[in-house]
Amino acid sequence: MNMPEPPAAPASPDRSAEILVRIRSTFAEKGFDGASMQDLARAAGMSVGNFYRYFPSKDAIVAAMCAHDMAEMEADFADVRLAEDPLPLIRRKIREKIEDSDDHGRLWAEITAVAQRKPEIAQISCGVEEVVTRNLVQVFARLAGLPEEEAQARFGVQVRFVILLVKSAAMRHASQPDPEVEALVMRTIDDTLNAITSAARE
Repeated sequence: MNMPEPPAAPASPDRSAEILVRIRSTFAEKGFDGASMQDLARAAGMSVGNFYRYFPSKDAIVAAMCAHDMAEMEADFADVRLAEDPLPLIRRKIREKIEDSDDHGRLWAEITAVAQRKPEIAQISCGVEEVVTRNLVQVFARLAGLPEEEAQARFGVQVRFVILLVKSAAMRHASQPDPEVEALVMRTIDDTLNAITSAARE
């Protein structure tokens, strides 16, 4: 005789974050359409019914993953904002995002593809990039002694270009690593950061 599952405790943010860590690889490997809620519940080590309490849909999972990534990025930039010379730290974090990006790269590729057909996912994805853009602009605003709005006007395009390169390189690295291309991407990013920094310090 099958016994009913006991009532689950209310969903907690810590538990949700733990589930996201557990299902990340499965979601990245099978993709948005390929990963069933059963697959994800199994990866999380829980029943499907309990899993739905935390994440009622795949869209909710994508939103939660993006929110988790945004929180991580904010934490990363806390160190950058405090650094006397932030550029070496920014370069190191960029290299890590490209070279240590198997799950991240696959997830970004999947979310980018889904965003083409789901406007709500596109909005969430853009929100992640806006967090990175804002934080980088704030760093260059401090270096230049400018208000953030003026720094955005002066450096925003270059910052968005750097983000585009990092995201594209990470997605490519996850499926088809190419050290020569990645080295060229890093040189281009370095040149762009150097140009921004020189302009900020003039």
